[in-house]
Formats: sequence, structure tokens, C-alpha cells
Amino acid sequence: MSGFSPELIDYLEGKISFEEFERRREERKTREKKSLQEKGKLSAEENPDDSEVPSSSGIESTKSQDKDANEDMSGFSPELIDYLEGKISFEEFERRREERKTREKKSLQEKGKLSAEENPDDSEVPSSSGIESTKSQDKDANEAPLAYEPFSTLAMIYEDQGDMEKSLQFELIAAHLNPSDTEEWVRLAEMSLEQDNIKQAIFCYTKALKYEPTNVRYLWERSSLYEQMGDHKMAMDGYRRILNLLSPSDGERFMQLARDMAKSYYEANDGTSAINIIEEAFSKHQGLVSMEDVNIAAELYISNKQYDKALEVITDFSGIVLQKKTEEGTSEENKAGENVTCTIPEGVPIDIMVKLMVCLVHLNILEPLNPLLTTLVEQNPEDMGDLYLDVAEAFLDVGEYHSALPLLSALVCSERYNLAVVWLRHAECLKALGYMERAAESYGKVVDLAPLHLDARISLSTLQQQLGRPEKALEALEPMYDPDTLAQDANAAQQELKLLLHRSTLLFSQGKMYGYVDTLLTMLAMLLKVAMNRAQVCLISSSKSGERHLYLIKVSRDKISDNNDQETANCDTKAIFAVLTSVLPKDDWWNLLLKAIYSLCDLSRFQEAELLVDSSLEYYSFYDDRQKRKELEYFGLSAAILDKNFRKAYNYIRIMVMENVNKPQLWNIFNQVTMHSQDVRHHRFCLRLMLKNPDNHALCVLNGHNAFVSGSFKHALGKCPGT
Repeated sequence: MSGFSPELIDYLEGKISFEEFERRREERKTREKKSLQEKGKLSAEENPDDSEVPSSSGIESTKSQDKDANEDMSGFSPELIDYLEGKISFEEFERRREERKTREKKSLQEKGKLSAEENPDDSEVPSSSGIESTKSQDKDANEAPLAYEPFSTLAMIYEDQGDMEKSLQFELIAAHLNPSDTEEWVRLAEMSLEQDNIKQAIFCYTKALKYEPTNVRYLWERSSLYEQMGDHKMAMDGYRRILNLLSPSDGERFMQLARDMAKSYYEANDGTSAINIIEEAFSKHQGLVSMEDVNIAAELYISNKQYDKALEVITDFSGIVLQKKTEEGTSEENKAGENVTCTIPEGVPIDIMVKLMVCLVHLNILEPLNPLLTTLVEQNPEDMGDLYLDVAEAFLDVGEYHSALPLLSALVCSERYNLAVVWLRHAECLKALGYMERAAESYGKVVDLAPLHLDARISLSTLQQQLGRPEKALEALEPMYDPDTLAQDANAAQQELKLLLHRSTLLFSQGKMYGYVDTLLTMLAMLLKVAMNRAQVCLISSSKSGERHLYLIKVSRDKISDNNDQETANCDTKAIFAVLTSVLPKDDWWNLLLKAIYSLCDLSRFQEAELLVDSSLEYYSFYDDRQKRKELEYFGLSAAILDKNFRKAYNYIRIMVMENVNKPQLWNIFNQVTMHSQDVRHHRFCLRLMLKNPDNHALCVLNGHNAFVSGSFKHALGKCPGT
């Protein structure tokens, strides 16, 4: 197959799909035409339309392209090249070919390579119908790649041999060479589906639609396949084309398709498109609108908060009549006393009535609701609980809590609708009516049924605090997730952080400082996880104070996670960090850190304050901010001095005096640190600094004192001012 294009060879060998073959072929053709046009050998008018040729041996009329074609078709016989280039007729091609075959056979027989009995019947040519073997058909396909018959014949041979995959390959090439045969494309689509190749089937239907764009069946099948592939947009575009092609006499089909499309759009959260489809159906086929259609339209309008349009659809197509009735009297005051009456014919489904009630509630037309509510409560909540909830939520939306409460109470007492979402609405309703005790019980039920519902926990905690139950308020804000989940799940970390913020505020208001510090450290550990590893700091739980609390400790390097675990942790931390900073901005995290440092110092936990500062200095976001870094260094110095860790304090103050050599306050602190450190390493530091700042009074005094203590009285006298 040396005369075939590379992409065709790859396709036949099964290396690429038919769609990839088509794409590569189009790209190659574009490059070839562009190259020829750039050389000035091919004008725009002379470009042949060879979009249906699978090989790279397309025939051009120019001299340079003849050369390229001869190179591409080096594996073809001379007479076939002349025929494809239009130099000879088909009859002349056939005559020459027969002569060449005779010469070749004679030559082989003379050499003893082929006996007369083994001579194959070589009468088949690209236009003949004789089929002797796969080998001869392969040769014919190689010699005449522009003809689709050899490929179709090869496909039949492979089909007879049971190789359906190879058969389909050659069928696709044959269809590609004869693209106007739409029925063949549809048959190939069906064959592709038998091999579970939905993508290829879509491609085949697309080819068929290119020649029959108004074929509804093809559009329907292709759209269905797009739905199976999950391509909602392409599926809906196809269905919309079908709607435009349906005749007015196909009203039932139009309505059914519009109904299905509206549902599909609604499930895809595209309410606007769903409304447009259903409005088009109602305007074109008003006489075919059913109660199901009214229900769908009303649902779409209500979900889009277009209650007036929903009410209009219900009254126009369901037979329900709303009338304004004015009380007798001629004064303006009496005219204002209008009542609205509602007449509902028999046979109207309860779903339509409920949607009518929802619209009336939101439009503040409350007069006709009493008989409708009576009809609703006569229904069993076990069967119609969703309708109860729809009406109750409508009442809650407009603040009619007294009307919503009976409906919600009936639901929470049922078995089927005894759900967390219903208990939550029940609790909100009770809370709005001021029934705090009962509301707390309902919120407690929500937490029992949905332990990870953050808003319910926070509301329950607030109510318990208001009811004078601080311990139960704290209990409602117990951690929801374990540390492993928090380390891997950014969503869980976000929820936990919000809960801890509320818990810390509650603990601080109750004066429980140890618990308050626990929550602060937990939150900061979520943010500083990687920084704490670099600083070799770990957060542990211990009961050394009699109660179990969290403490910061220094650990050895071998207890820190290995490199692989660290890389994984870093990847997880990036996602979690993005979530954490979305809940609290950087400045709020900074304030949280300051609160933790102050609180640790208030509890005389100075060593932990040092470790927290160390970890914070390893956190790049704080370290890169010069002002925050300096402030952290001052915190670290203070914590180290209070912890009597003067060696560490010296490391802080040493850098500070180098940067601010003329600040007496820093020199006083430096002197206090060196006095308590029982170390002499500062002697050389002061001498080196003196060389850079010979006129600094504080350095003169310190160096004089250092020399005196060391017994170097001569040097001590030399450093004294005025000597």
C-alpha cells in the first residue's frame, strides 16, 4: 500500500480512528494547497475539490503537481498513473494492464517461480465485479484508490470471514469515496453502534445529514447519541432543529419533543431555555396543551420566580377562574374592599392546585387560599408530602409563619417525610415565631439526621446559648471531621473552619481560655501545616493540665513526614489553602495569629508562643511581608525572654541591633539578654560591629565592660568615653 497516504495506512492498520483519519487528511490537504499557492503554481480558481479522496495521490493539472503525484504514486503501475492523470482512456488502461500482466507472468514462468496451473485469474479491474480473493482486491484497491467498489468488496470479504471490525473500516473508506449515499452512512452508523462506538456513529449520522439536512430521523438518532455521550448542548441543538422542521400537522410530536426538551433543560439548570421551548409549544399548538404541559410550564415559571406568568398559564389552560368581587357600596372605601374568589372545575390535578396556591401566596392574594388549604390537608402527607412542603415554603418565603407551621408539623410527624430538610424548615418557622425551646429541639433533630449540616449546628448553638445552656451550645459546635479528612478534603476544611470560628467566639465569650486557644491552634495548624513541618513543630493533644487540650511541641527531624508524603501533603495543602483564604482573607488570618500569641502568653505558655512564631516565620505569605516579619521577630524576642530562653532571644536581638544600631532601647534589651545568657559570644560580635560603627556610644560602653570582665583593663580603659 505504498501509494496510500500515511493517515490511510495508519487507519487500515487500526492505529487511528476514522475521525482522526478524516482530520489528518483535511490538515494534509490544506497544507498541500497552501504550499502550492505560495509557490504560484496553483491559482484559487484552479484548486480542485478533492475533499473526498482518501489517499495523498490526488491528481493536479500543473507540472509541479504532476511531479509530486508521481512521487506519491510510486507504488502504482504506469498505466494507472496515466489513467488517473487523464492521459489515456479506461479502455487503453485496461489493454496496457493486461499486456503488463501477461509479460510479468511469462517472466515468472520462465524463471520457475510460477507454474501455469497456479496462475491466478487476474481478470478483475477496478470496475469489474469478479471477486476471487482478498489479496487481489487489496491489489486493486491499491491501484485504484479513487474507486469505492474495491473497498466495498474488501469489506464484504472481511465480513464473510467474520472480521467485522476490518469490514467496517473498509466500508467507511468506501462510503467516504461515495459520500452522497446517505443510506450507506446510516447503515455504517448502526454497525458502529453494534461495536459500541458511539462517537463514530455520530460521525456517520453527521455525514448523512450533510446531504439530507432535513431528515428528521437522522437528526433524532444523532441527538439521542449525543445525549448518551453526555453532550447536552449538541443534543438540544439537534432537537431544536427537529422542532423547526416539523410541520403544523405534527403537533402531537412537537408537543412531546418540546415537553422532553423542557425537562432536559430544567435538569441541566437552564431554566431560560426550558421556558423558551415551552412558550413556543404553547403559542404554536394551543389546542394540544395538556394538564402535564400546564404543570411543567407552571413549575418552570415558579422556579424562575415569575409567579404572575405561572398564574396566567394555570388560569388560561386549566379552566380555573379567578374573579374580583367588590362589596356593595359607592364610596371609594368600599371599592377598596375587593375580594378574590376562585372557581376550580372538577378533574384539575392536585399538583396544579398546589402551584396555584404557591402563586397566590407570592402574589399576596390570600383570600382564596382557605378552601384550597382545606383541600390540601385532606390529602395524606405520606403521599403528598412534597406538595405540603411546596406550599409551606411559599408561606415561609413571604413571612406567613403561622400558616406554614401546621403543614410542616404534619410533615415531621409522618414517616416518609421525617427528613432533615423538613425539620430544618420546621425549626426556622418556630424560631421566627419565637418558640425558642421547640426550635432548639427541631434544630437538634436536624443535627441528628444530618451531622455535617453546618448552618443547623450554628443555629442550634446560638439558641442553646440564648436559653442559658452554654455547655450544650458548645456541644453543638463539636468538630465535624477527623484530621485525616481535613488534610485531604478542601470542602471539609472550609466547613470545619467556619465552625471553629463560631466555636472560638463562643469559648472566648464564656471565658474558657484553654478551649479558646485550642480552637485558635486548630485553625492555624490548618493554614500553617507545611510551615510547621519546616519548623519541626507539631500540635498534640494531652491531658497534662488535668483536662485534654492541644499543645505545640518541638519534634526531631526524623518524626517529620518523609519527602514523598511531604510532596503529597504540599499538593493537598495548596487546594486547602485556597479554600481557607477564601473563608478568611490574609489580614484576618494575621489577626487570628496575634490572638493566639497573646492568649498563649496570657496563659504563661511562652515556649509554645515561641514555636508558633517560628512556624509563622516559615510561612512565606507572612515572611515576605516585611512589616509582619519584623513584628513576628519582636513577638519571638518577647516570648523567648519571658521563657528565659536567652540564647534564642540573643539570636533575635542580635539582628535587631545590627539593623538599628542607634536605638538605645534595643541596646538595653541586648544588655539584659547577654547578662542573663551566661555566654561570651557577644564579645566578638560587639567588636566587629564597633569597627563598622566606631562612634556608637552604646558599643563603646559595652566593649569596655566586656574587656573589663575579661580582665583586659588596658582595652577597657581605651573604650571608656573621654579616655
